[in-house]
Amino acid sequence: MTAIRESIDVDRTPEDVFAYVTNPSHLPEWQLSAVTAEQLDEGPMHPGSRVKVTRRLGSREVPMTVEFDTLDPPYSWDLHGVEGPVRPRTHGSIEPLDDGRRSRVTIEIDFEGHGLGKVLLPLVVRPQVRKELPKDELLLKQRLEQHT
Repeated sequence: MTAIRESIDVDRTPEDVFAYVTNPSHLPEWQLSAVTAEQLDEGPMHPGSRVKVTRRLGSREVPMTVEFDTLDPPYSWDLHGVEGPVRPRTHGSIEPLDDGRRSRVTIEIDFEGHGLGKVLLPLVVRPQVRKELPKDELLLKQRLEQHT
């Protein structure tokens, strides 16, 4: 299967966007399926940082743990799922626009299913994410632009 990819332009600097999207406490504010998100280690986010995220998949709440592979402020981040039935592999990039006054945010997500996740992936997860990711990016834009 191919990754799900969406982009949106935001009237905030790449630094502002990066700080917001890589802070786990903001996840439930801009991702419709995120119920809770909690950083599992101390200090600033870094490669190897883990985050426990509980997501609503269909009518179920499913916990999963993700780990940051790379953080390249303010331009990109990569993470992958390490626990849970559905494990995302996400790449986010931020392209500066208008001499860095605005940003183009692109999020690309693919998945790996484990156990029940192998069934949930094609039936629930992929259709839900295809529908939700454009809405998530619009929420991200609204949240970031309301704080200007």
